[in-house]
Amino acid sequence: MEGVQNKMERFFLYDDVEDTKTRFVSFAGKTQRFDLAILQSSRFFGKVLVLDIQFNRFAILGADDIEEPGYLEHAYSRTEAETEDLREYLRELLS
Repeated sequence: MEGVQNKMERFFLYDDVEDTKTRFVSFAGKTQRFDLAILQSSRFFGKVLVLDIQFNRFAILGADDIEEPGYLEHAYSRTEAETEDLREYLRELLS
């Protein structure tokens, strides 16, 4: 690469900077520990971005999503038993 002269042109759909509210939560469930980062932003239209720090998974979730059968299990690649504690915590958080 020859520096600035050969910069690749990009077409941005958006490039915004936004303040977010971030909450870090760690708790022990019945079967495992959960380490989460929960981000609130106007970008998600009332939903929150929930990052599972240990397993490198994330999902944008609202109250309706956590009640959808199999949704958390798929998003976080966990069994129904493993997501039971996560679902319970998220119900409290999003209510």
